[in-house]
Parts: sequence; C-alpha cells; structure tokens
Amino acid sequence: MSSDDEREERELDLTSPEVVTKYKSAAEIVNKALQLAISECKPKAKIVDICEKGDSYIREQSGNMYKNVKKKIERGVAFPTCVSVNNTVCHFSPLASDESVLEEGDVVKIDMGCHIDGFIAVVGHTHVLQSGPVTGRAADVIAAANTAAEVALRLVRPGKKNKDVTEAIQKVAAAYDCKIVEGVLSHQLKQFVIDGNKVILSVSNPDTRVDDAEFEENEVYAVDIFTSTGEGKPKLLDEKTTTIYKRAVDKNYHLKMKSSRFIFSEINQKFPIMPFSARALEEKRARLGLVECVNHDLLQPYPVLHEKPGDCVAHIKFTVLLMPNGSDRITSHVLQELQPTKTIDDPEIRAWLALGTKTKKKGGGKKKKAKKAGEKPMDATEAEPMDATEAEPMDATTNGATAV
Repeated sequence: MSSDDEREERELDLTSPEVVTKYKSAAEIVNKALQLAISECKPKAKIVDICEKGDSYIREQSGNMYKNVKKKIERGVAFPTCVSVNNTVCHFSPLASDESVLEEGDVVKIDMGCHIDGFIAVVGHTHVLQSGPVTGRAADVIAAANTAAEVALRLVRPGKKNKDVTEAIQKVAAAYDCKIVEGVLSHQLKQFVIDGNKVILSVSNPDTRVDDAEFEENEVYAVDIFTSTGEGKPKLLDEKTTTIYKRAVDKNYHLKMKSSRFIFSEINQKFPIMPFSARALEEKRARLGLVECVNHDLLQPYPVLHEKPGDCVAHIKFTVLLMPNGSDRITSHVLQELQPTKTIDDPEIRAWLALGTKTKKKGGGKKKKAKKAGEKPMDATEAEPMDATEAEPMDATTNGATAV
C-alpha cells in the first residue's frame, strides 16, 4: 500500500478512468511510432534518421492531443528512440553527425517511449533485416526474449513478488540456451516517473540486490527483457557513445564552465524530468557541457552497452497496467516468423504460459477504439501479438514464435 505521504499528494493512479485513457493514448502513439521505425529499417538506412523519425512522430502525435484544454498538459517523448544492432545491447541513439547504417541480416532492437501528462508508455522490439522466417541462434534469442516477456506478463500480477519474475525469466532464457542480460531493471511507472522505486531485477547476483516487492492492483510497470546468446554481462566500451541522459532532480552543483551552464539551463527548460537525447542540444556545446554535468551527478547517463562481437542480443519491452480485471499489456508489436532450434518442454514454463492474463469480464475497450475514424484499433494485429489483453493463454508449442 502507498504511504500516507504519497496519499496526501493525491497520487493519480489507475483508479481514475482519465489516467487509464492517458496511458492508453500514449501507448497507441508509441505502438504506431514503433511500426513506423520498423518500416524504416532497411539495409543502408542511417540509424540516426530512424531515431529522428521515431521521435518526431511521437512529438507530432502527442502534440495533437489535449490542445484545447485550459490547463497546459505536458506530453511528448518519454524515452528517445534507440536503434541498437546485433551485439549492441541498448541506448544507441547517435548524434546527427553519426554515419552508422543498417545492413542486411542485422538484428535490430528498437526502444522508445511516449507520455501524455506524465503517464508513460514504453515499448521495445527486435526485428531482423531479412525476408522469410528468422532461423538459428537469432531465432532462439528472440524467442527467448518473447517467451520470457509472455511469462513475465503472467507473473506481474497482484499478490506475486518481483523475485518470482526474476527467477522465471532466467529459466525461460536457459531453455533456449540463452542468458538474460544482467543489470537490467524493470521499473514501476508513475506520473512523470520513468524509474519508480519498485523494480524487477533481470538477474539476481551478489553484486546487484533490490528490495523484495509485491505487485499491487492499479500499479503500472515497464517490463524490460534482454536476452543474449553470449554471457549476458554487457560492457561499456566508449563513454563518448552515450547520448541519452536524464536530469537528476535531487542534485545541485554550481557549474564552472560557461558551456556547461548554458547546456544545463537548456536541459532544465526543455527536459526537466524525462530522459532526452543530446541530439536535441547544440552539438558542439553539448559535448563539452555534458561532461561536467555528468561528472557532478547532475545528469544520469544511459550508457551504450555491448556484448562480445558475434553475440546476438534481443529486446522486448512492454508496459502493463495491473487493472482490477487483470493485466492489460498496452504496448507491443507482432514478431516476424521465428523458427528457433529449441522447443519448450519444461512443464513449469508451459504452466506459466497457460495462465490467462484477464479475468473473464472484459469490456469493449477494443470496440470503442475501432469506432474512431473507422480505423482498426491501434493496428490490433500488430499491437497485440498474443492478444495479451484478452484472457488467452499462450500456446507453448509456438516456441516463442508469435502466430501471425
């Protein structure tokens, strides 16, 4: 239960229909932005262009919402678009001057977020630049991430504990002869808080400990799954590749350099709370100024991490609302056809996948959306691969490959 202090602040949660609508509106935008980014992933496409298109779409679509309300509502990018390839694990969102391009056969991980009035929806997806089914170890690592995400969806529910999820996703990855990537935290989301205190640890080990926590009704989580064909122990190779930062709101320091003060003032005005990309700042000044800001803990960096060359990393991230009638996964995208080399025979994993995510009473949420401008609801075929929002158990015989 929330503390009295939090109650006094009249924390807005899913008991408010307006809050649920804002989460789902942000999700609808980010699902479509993801679809757009995937459509831009072609051989020789510049990664920075894909990142820019994703961010621009989110800014434009969120900017069209709540335009005519009396009180100004903040909205926009909640996490900058990242396109991380092959053994690069995460957070690759290069500066405008970067020339990195995609190549045929690349395993591409796309990560992005949108918020409406601080209510955040994030999504992460893995796409291989090829036609036809994905086979071999690439199929294994993607199926491992997808199956782990499906198991997590069924275990992030009121009454269950965060450590239940940590143990389960490791078991799933092992079934595909893959590893869950260490050091990843899945955070509770709150209004204007992308990294809430309640977390799920990807891999428990002596170096990384988190408080035990139980999931509760009306909470929201960003479930973040990374799998690797390698050791799952990523390294920071070059600090200069870091471009995503978040203002550490509890820290203050009088910056010495003029360029640092200029950049920090710009960050406080444009990005006071949410993570942002250095691309949005003036590049030359930013390079100098950001270093001093990071050195004095005014900014929290999101480093670009790597597994070893030749390793393959997959990523699935989704936002889930723990509603009174069950878990509502609001962000996702359909996977390519996968033909993994492993099959899921473990009875415990099969039992987890057989769990539903909903109580049987399900209102007409999808129908309402379908009425809007006569279009399909959030491109339902893409947005909800497992029909996770219904009470459908996942068929373990698909081996992590989404039936399309």
